[in-house]
Amino acid sequence: MTFETIYTDGDIDTNPTANPHLNDLIEVRYSRRQTLMGGMSATAAAVFGGMLLTGCDDDNDGGSDPVTVTATAGGSSTAGRVATLTGAAIGQVDSVSWTQTAGPTVTLAGATTTVATFVVPGATAGTVLSFLFTAVSASGSVTATTSVTVGAASLGFTAVAKSLADVVAVPSGYAVTVLYRLGDPIGSGVGAYVNDGTDATFSKRAGDHHDGMSYFGMSATGTPDANGNTRGLLVLNHENITQAYLHPNGPTNSGGVRPEAEALKEMECHGVSVIEINRAAAWSYTTASSFNRRITPLTPMSFSGPVRGADSLKTRYSPDATTGRGTINNCANGTMPWNTYLTNEENWVGYFRREVGDAARRAATGPAGVKANTSLTRYGKTESSSSTAGNYGWWSVTPADTTSTIYSRWNITAQAGAPADGTGDFRNEIFQYGWVVEIDPFDANSTPRKRTALGRMNHEGCQIGRTIAGVKPAFYMGDDAQNEYIYKFVSATPWSGSDATAANRLAIGDKYLDTGTLYVAKFAADGTGQWLPLTYNVGPLTSANAAYPFSSQVDVLINTRLAADALGATRMDRPEWTAVNPATGEMYCTLTNNASRTVATVDAPNPRAYVDAPSTSVGNRNGHIIRLRESGDTSEASTFAWDIYAFGAGSDLDPTNINLSGLDATNDFSSPDGLWFGLPSNASGTIAPVMWIETDDGAYTDVTNCMLLASVPGIVGDGGTRSVTSSAGGVSNTVTTRIGKAPGAALRRFLVGPKECEITGIHTTPDGRSLFVNIQHPGENGGPTNITSSWPANQTGTVTAPSRPRSSTIVITKNDGGVVGL
Repeated sequence: MTFETIYTDGDIDTNPTANPHLNDLIEVRYSRRQTLMGGMSATAAAVFGGMLLTGCDDDNDGGSDPVTVTATAGGSSTAGRVATLTGAAIGQVDSVSWTQTAGPTVTLAGATTTVATFVVPGATAGTVLSFLFTAVSASGSVTATTSVTVGAASLGFTAVAKSLADVVAVPSGYAVTVLYRLGDPIGSGVGAYVNDGTDATFSKRAGDHHDGMSYFGMSATGTPDANGNTRGLLVLNHENITQAYLHPNGPTNSGGVRPEAEALKEMECHGVSVIEINRAAAWSYTTASSFNRRITPLTPMSFSGPVRGADSLKTRYSPDATTGRGTINNCANGTMPWNTYLTNEENWVGYFRREVGDAARRAATGPAGVKANTSLTRYGKTESSSSTAGNYGWWSVTPADTTSTIYSRWNITAQAGAPADGTGDFRNEIFQYGWVVEIDPFDANSTPRKRTALGRMNHEGCQIGRTIAGVKPAFYMGDDAQNEYIYKFVSATPWSGSDATAANRLAIGDKYLDTGTLYVAKFAADGTGQWLPLTYNVGPLTSANAAYPFSSQVDVLINTRLAADALGATRMDRPEWTAVNPATGEMYCTLTNNASRTVATVDAPNPRAYVDAPSTSVGNRNGHIIRLRESGDTSEASTFAWDIYAFGAGSDLDPTNINLSGLDATNDFSSPDGLWFGLPSNASGTIAPVMWIETDDGAYTDVTNCMLLASVPGIVGDGGTRSVTSSAGGVSNTVTTRIGKAPGAALRRFLVGPKECEITGIHTTPDGRSLFVNIQHPGENGGPTNITSSWPANQTGTVTAPSRPRSSTIVITKNDGGVVGL
């Protein structure tokens, strides 16, 4: 006999009615009215209409279920990091929302949900931000409050280790996106980059050697937007080229003559890019944007300021000395508050050829020719009989268009029989370079202007100081060569805030950059300094000067170095980038290194000359960062105080005389170059701003690739004096210098780049949540048959075969959406 099992453990359906299931009730309930809670209580309330709290009602929308709410704050309260607001509502709720009731205004993400987040603003520690959580039901609204107390900004990442790997390394919690690479097309009809040396049309492609860079937020209508965090214009310099990778088998030089196609490609790879970029899920650039533009050594330029029309600028191309062609060797930059970009001509001298016999021809024309010879020598352009003199040999090209002078202009030799005023040849072409150039990125048809009032030198960069209504703004510059000087230009016009939004941006540049006073710095051993005016007929800058008789202010500006020599300015260890602390107004300048600094020539602002193995030469091998504070904290000051923020050094070097800043494995560096402060529009640029330091190193590359460091520096005078002894060859010299407090954990390594690169160019979106950085010349020591880096092709994985490296712009973001670095 067979028996049926009657114990079923409830797994058989015995209810024949059509009454709804629990899941059915939940689904209907959620479709009629949103109930916002957590866990099992939310399910119960959705089904039973708040009965668990108050008993049940008739479950229609006119009901009046009591609602209970709570609000709490979590996450980080440190400036620049992400804070979380969590609300809970028990009962029948139609909607919830978060509103801010006190403190600096923040942007709430998820303001209509139970969980909202925001980036903690830069504010004085202890500042309270208050928030109201509101739940709305049929019976009205119920609220709860919570608050976040702001903590001081501090670096919020673990230092990246030194590395020799062929990849960009960043801290845990950060992501890297490669945005804009050598050869990327920026115009319609230009094909994808093949990267085998056959590509052309670089007038519509990304150039090489990405360098100084600025981001400009842009509105939906294409106008500047100070809060544009997802759409903008990125403007960046292309300083130079890695010539070997640009051609199939490297450059061709047949009997000292370059092919026109190769020379044209190389010229077009120099200059500046303007590109439109956008952020959706990730950052990308818009290939065919009407704002995209390449500015190259071929682009028409105009001259502005005192030197416009000067005899020394007259050429066969520009007999009236008001126009020119192109900009070259553009290194650092400047971001103007009226939404223009300053690009700066650095090592321009080497591109020109000067044949033997030129000096005699110039001298034969009279005093002006003699002075030109003095000027050319001071700027490093001497005669040469070598057929390879003049970078890349562009002067040697015989163009298909025999009327073209785009190649012959690179030979500045005075031609026999040509007019002495330079209008028949290109003897004066070299004087058209060495300037600060202003570009309007929002007008692709505008002509860049060379701002001659700021002097002629190896302009590394030009950084504006703080702008204060009614005060004349200052612009700080370094002359990047060994033993050159630090400068500032003070505009003749006091700042007006309304100019920041002017539609005619280059006209505002005319207002502030064409008239003013140029100064050079003289440092004293006691920690003070002077700004010496480079003004004609003041001091030795007169026609009676024996070394160089100045004839006018135009002469002073064209020959800025000679004028600074005459004033006795302080010779520095390669002044490069300048940066201004937006909170204090203090100016920082990288002194990258100086191979010619000797034991005999050390002084208080340049106190080290030493050997750093494996090198056997003496000099300031690792560089340092000097800073100054204007007297009275005004840009118009003629005096300042100074000290040295940090000395580059390996952590294993002598702490008494070399590693003076006490650097360790988390923050040791060499050859500081790029320098930039966070923007005051976010927490990285307020109260205690973050300063970013980029390196261009040749002394420490046996240990690590070049790097980017973040710091929260103190203020001038926060350390003390220090005696430093330099010794070599049995000779020693001790000087007393001024050194800031040891950086310690307030300086740490944020990024290490790929092989043989330089880290340079840096800017962020206004909210500080996207950081743009340039990686320059990876694999620069290789060539087509010896590829020494495959970056950026290998950034996201191993490449199957070596790929020619490409200078590129990257974007770094924080995975939690916070301000980068904090």
